[in-house]
Amino acid sequence: MSRLGLYPGTFDPVTNGHLDIIGRAVKLVDTLVIGVAINAGKGPLFSLEERCAIVEEETAKLDTNGAKIVVQPFQGLLMHFARELGASVIVRGLRAVADFEYEFQMTAMNQQLDRNIETVFLMADPRHQAIASRLVKEIA
Repeated sequence: MSRLGLYPGTFDPVTNGHLDIIGRAVKLVDTLVIGVAINAGKGPLFSLEERCAIVEEETAKLDTNGAKIVVQPFQGLLMHFARELGASVIVRGLRAVADFEYEFQMTAMNQQLDRNIETVFLMADPRHQAIASRLVKEIA
């Protein structure tokens, strides 16, 4: 049985922290779908097409441990997208306590929507804990 994981995010832009999580997530699944969120509310700096292309370009350089990486845009509820894909796992990265508070609430809600899809948290590598797309955009 093939295990499909979903790593969702805006990836505006993709950071070394994201790539670290992706590189570790591929050790847990056979296929990792990187769901690039269509989130106009966040006012992305890069277009959806640019964000997908950047993620594809950067992930092509990773050692995937034999796992397949697919980059796919999505909009709407994450759990609906996960169900459509047949994902058994949602991968989320945590940097700090503030991330945990938000993710804790989201996980509780997602479990109410579908108890068959697990959420797995990977702690950010300490070298990347201070990196956030928002900060990268401000510096740029």
